[in-house]
Amino acid sequence: MTRRFNPGQFLLNNSTIVLFVVVFVIFGVSSQRFFSGENITNIIKQAAFTGIVAVGMMFVLLTAGIDLSVGSNMYLSVVAAGLLMRSQGIDILPALLISLLVGAAFGAFNAFCIIKLRIIPFMTTLGTLVIGRGLGTAFTDSQQIDFPEKMNDFGQAQFLGVIPMPIVVFVLVVIAAYIVLTRTQFGRQVYAIGNDPEAAKKAGINTDRVITLVYIVSGFLAGLAGFVLVSQLGGRVDRSFGEGREFDAIAAAVLGGTSLFGGMGNVFGTVIGAVLIQMVQTGLQFNLVNLYLQPMVKALIIFLAIFFDSLREATQEKLKRRFIRPVESSA
Repeated sequence: MTRRFNPGQFLLNNSTIVLFVVVFVIFGVSSQRFFSGENITNIIKQAAFTGIVAVGMMFVLLTAGIDLSVGSNMYLSVVAAGLLMRSQGIDILPALLISLLVGAAFGAFNAFCIIKLRIIPFMTTLGTLVIGRGLGTAFTDSQQIDFPEKMNDFGQAQFLGVIPMPIVVFVLVVIAAYIVLTRTQFGRQVYAIGNDPEAAKKAGINTDRVITLVYIVSGFLAGLAGFVLVSQLGGRVDRSFGEGREFDAIAAAVLGGTSLFGGMGNVFGTVIGAVLIQMVQTGLQFNLVNLYLQPMVKALIIFLAIFFDSLREATQEKLKRRFIRPVESSA
């Protein structure tokens, strides 16, 4: 029996692609410069750090968790790297390693509070959002940090003289995440926990271990995203660095089809979500939209992402109930 084509369901299942195309066409028509190759490259480059942290957020969301602390993690990680670059004169790669280690440790602390102390993810990461920002501010005495020139050189470098380094890092993260989620036992366990944690436990999955790892991944990628962002900003960090980036990451992941209820999502959808958010921001700037209105547009995008996610979840529940049949008792 062939299934009848349902336009509404098709649009719901592909809402991110539809929204992406609509936004691209609208801004392209309103500004001729928007369609230029240089502008498209700049959009992807500027979306790189959001995409990196969104991929980490996606791992957490797949287990029905959430990480509100990634913005503060980005700040604390680059502060640690920047202070060591200034005081000890360390090079780019050791500084990057420091940022990654601090980010991963931050994620591990979140996991400890969630797993061992049994504090729900929302409250845990809301608390560490404040703690991380406070620690970074204390280490810098609320002063701005100027990184050495080599940091700016890293952000402006191009692979093979063509591809900007932030895009290269972003692509490597996406490929690695795709392989982990689709080709490894850990990836299958992440989806299993998001779909039904109790069933995953009964199947012998160490849910505490998997949840710990996804928060470490989120923290690790937040540290990486912070390093990429500061290299694009000319090596300058102040107390507002990374503020609100957690909402961009959540919006990018959910726009890309990752469910806030867990168990559903993919890496490439998250990439589209991250580029879409940056495309909207660039389009608003091209059209000289009031700076005070731009956050409202971004908030509307987040609202649409959550709205479509709720509709998809409701549809999935209906489908599940449709295929559930009561067991007939034998006489």
